[in-house]
Amino acid sequence: MPTFNEIYLRLMNAAVHNATKEELEKIRKSDFDARPLDCLLHPDQYAPVWRIGECSCSDEEKANCAGKCLFDALKLDEHGNATPTPDLCVGCAACVDRCKAKHLIASKDVLPALAMVNSGEAPVYAIIAPAFISQFSEKVTPGKLRSAFKQLGFAGMVEVALFADILTLKEALEFDRNILTDEDYQLTSCCCPIWIAMIRKVYHNLLPHVPGAVSPMVACGRTIKQLEPEAKVIFIGPCLAKKAEAREPDVKDAVDYVLTFEEVRQIFDFAGIRPEALPDDDREHSSRAGRIYARTGGVSEAVQSTVKRLNPGRPIPVKAQQANGVPSCKAMLNDLKEGKVKANFLEGMGCVGGCVGGPKAILDRELGREHVNVYGDEAPYPTPIDNPYVIELLHRLGFDTVESLLEKSDLFTRRFD
Repeated sequence: MPTFNEIYLRLMNAAVHNATKEELEKIRKSDFDARPLDCLLHPDQYAPVWRIGECSCSDEEKANCAGKCLFDALKLDEHGNATPTPDLCVGCAACVDRCKAKHLIASKDVLPALAMVNSGEAPVYAIIAPAFISQFSEKVTPGKLRSAFKQLGFAGMVEVALFADILTLKEALEFDRNILTDEDYQLTSCCCPIWIAMIRKVYHNLLPHVPGAVSPMVACGRTIKQLEPEAKVIFIGPCLAKKAEAREPDVKDAVDYVLTFEEVRQIFDFAGIRPEALPDDDREHSSRAGRIYARTGGVSEAVQSTVKRLNPGRPIPVKAQQANGVPSCKAMLNDLKEGKVKANFLEGMGCVGGCVGGPKAILDRELGREHVNVYGDEAPYPTPIDNPYVIELLHRLGFDTVESLLEKSDLFTRRFD
């Protein structure tokens, strides 16, 4: 009996070489036990973490494993296996790291994502997280990576950092409007899905301090589909939690599939694509503010610099505090509840180091941070206010002024429950 990985690699090889979803389904049904492999072709019906084997732990260890999930997403099934629940799992991947038997793995969207590209039924855009810089080699420039995606059959590649610019502008405007005394504070809302899940599910009473903003991923996907209604969108980044975010009911219109950097590297290998050898297809549209979202402190720094540009004489400046990783986020939020925090802008990142420390990043997080900082410093514009592409895009989307971002537009606004 072939292993799960052997089956996956065979199916992925077929997908890379232009197999449609129907052809992949036929291979799966004819050659392999159907049920354990259904998740490969229908990942949206499963949690972002999959169980691929039976628990070998004692009953006490199984119960203890399930009880450690911050989001109460691990449940014991009818066979006593600790199994992720689709509606509750946020993709933090803590259980994957803890599983001694290595029977919990990150979900994989490769097969249906490639089948969508291969079908030719609609243009498919790759939208790539700000953490992407140098992940596939220092020789792989953004322009070469864009060429690689086009060689795979994508219609193009869009840097999500441009939409981090827009969300920075929105959060800076929210701060300038709402933080009027030394007692006021704002929790950043637009970047990390684990941070937002913690606030929504564990620290619900703090939600009034979270401005309603979608993530840059969602903003990017929605914008592409508004400007090109037939388009499909695949997000690419280092984060497993983005797979859960993309399926949340109020934002699932934005992104069709989520691939990790590891999945994309595998696709390039199977397809024989060497991005470093391809020509540059350069299009620099993002500011420094949007590019540094990929590392801890980047969101705070982006909002801080943008607030200064919006209102240089503001009497109450942005006083930021950051948390790194889930334990650090919990500690900061507990301190906030106890009145021990003096900051007025709190940034939480579910992974140590921020997105560059995500579970599916390829580079070491410190090296990833260095590359992000260099890429940020190379940006032609320091803040979204200085970025003409932001202003032009907002006008195309019907925002007459930057201040109109504060209106309850469904495009960039989220209503947290």
